[in-house]
Amino acid sequence: MEKVRLDKWLWAARFFKTRKLATDAIKGGKIRLNGARPKPSKDVEIGFEVVISYGAFDKAIVVKNLSDKRGPAKVAITLYEETAESIAKRESQQEIMRIDNATRPKSDGKPNKRERRKLSDFKKGGGGFPKDQ
Repeated sequence: MEKVRLDKWLWAARFFKTRKLATDAIKGGKIRLNGARPKPSKDVEIGFEVVISYGAFDKAIVVKNLSDKRGPAKVAITLYEETAESIAKRESQQEIMRIDNATRPKSDGKPNKRERRKLSDFKKGGGGFPKDQ
């Protein structure tokens, strides 16, 4: 096997649960193949670099093997290798987020009555700022 469709390979490598989700991610611009935005039918070859965006994180991987069949996770891991730069960048971003969450004040997420009134005034344009006349 020399080439495999990108959506099939992402599904076989277990990055997405279904081919439809893989196709949607490719069409949505969440996947980059060798720095370009591909179509789902683009062929993947060994040595290609694939960048997958997961929210705030990017995962850069290099294609090591090809498969168009979804197998066990132990086999899927052999299809790719994450780059060292990608691992370091992702870990540093996770550390920054962890520190940010630790320093953020704890809240139950629901504003109290005073906070709701301030928010309502702000949305209406009162917000405590001088009005333009």
